[in-house]
This record gives sequence, C-alpha cells and structure tokens, in this order.
Amino acid sequence: MKKRTALLLAAAALAAPLPVLAQAVVPVQFAAGASARTMTGAVQGYKYVDYRISVRAGQRLTVSLRTLSGSPYFNLMEPGSRDVAIYNSSQGEQTFSTTTTRAGAYTIRVYQMRATARRGETARFQLTVSAGRAGGVVTQLPGDALVPGTHYNATGPITCRSMEGAPMGQCKAGVIRRSGSATVHLNTPDGGERTILFRGANPVSSDSQAGLMSTRRGDTIIVRIGTVEIYEIPEAFILGG
Repeated sequence: MKKRTALLLAAAALAAPLPVLAQAVVPVQFAAGASARTMTGAVQGYKYVDYRISVRAGQRLTVSLRTLSGSPYFNLMEPGSRDVAIYNSSQGEQTFSTTTTRAGAYTIRVYQMRATARRGETARFQLTVSAGRAGGVVTQLPGDALVPGTHYNATGPITCRSMEGAPMGQCKAGVIRRSGSATVHLNTPDGGERTILFRGANPVSSDSQAGLMSTRRGDTIIVRIGTVEIYEIPEAFILGG
C-alpha cells in the first residue's frame, strides 16, 4: 500500500506544471531632497529585474543603463501595462527621457536578449533613474503649447494599419515634443497601442520587438513596423510649426 501511494504521488508530481521562476521587483525611492538614484544589479539567463518608480503625470522621467558586463537592455512600461513598452533600448540608445503622460508606477525592466539568455550568461549593469518635479524642468519646446486636458503638444488622426489584411484606417495619435526628439503614442483601430520615438523627424525605435523602417512621401513619414503595421505621420505633427 505504501509503495502504491508513493508511486501515485510521484506520478502526480510529474504531471504538475513546472513552477515559474519569480522575477525580482525593486522599488525606486529617492533620498530626501534627491531626484535621482543609481543602482547596480545583474540578470542571468531569462530572468529579468523590474524597477518600479511612482511619478505624477507631467514629470520628466529619465532612465540610463550602463553596461558593466554582458549585454543588458531595458524596456520602459507605463502604469497598468504588463508587456507593452513605450521604449525598448535594444532598438535605440541606453538612455531615454520622456514626459510622463500617466500618474502611477512606471516599470523599468532590465533583461538580456534571447541569444545570451539561452546560454545562461549573466549581465551586470548600473541603472540611473531620475524624475524631475512637474513644472520644475522644461520638457516641451519653448512656446509649444499643450492640448488642453492632455500632456500632448498635438493630437489628431493618423492614417494607419495595424492588422494583417486590414485596409488603411485611422489611429488616434498624440505627440510629446522635446528639443531634438519626440514621442508619438497611437491607439490602433483594433484596440492596441503603439509608441514610436523620433530623433528629429527620423523614427529610431518603437515599443515593438519587430524591426522598424521608414520612407518619405513628400512631407509625410511612412513608418513600417514588421510586415504588417504602417503609420503615415506628417512631419509637422512631429516637429510642430
């Protein structure tokens, strides 16, 4: 009887799902009177570390990742987002600044790319996070007014396609303009979201893992992400004027 019970327990153990490895969550808090903090950390294999910082809407949030060893990268996600990032450093630079559009906890996820993760390598890094007080830092271009009730410098419809086989439609868009860069947030017809970062009038990265390329048609910048998504964004929407 004991032998049979042991066999049944062993079979149940084999049938049970494997546990998911817990990921570290590190709250980011500043010392009294400070507006920035620098931390060191490491990620191994497919593990990642989530750094959480609570901010108000309209603050200047800056994230900078310095590599100590290996190949770490970070994604920046807005409050309430599980996996959709507004910035992905693997497709851009290791420093990113934005004006927050939502109040709450922003997540900075530090991770490795799949090629190094599957080899079980360890990446070590130094992460610096700063958040300026609302109104304490000039975040928009001088004289570039905000659309009332928003943190965008301009809003409007953008011609787009976000689903395979769908015709071109309209995305609701908003842009935050800064000196030398801009961030365009888009709500797609299928209920999704997309964020594209521009340096000047050139798109340099998005919150998608798919590749990004762009062409021009007159004063319109046509951004293609992967093989499906297309966004036709007027240059004036990005640069103003």
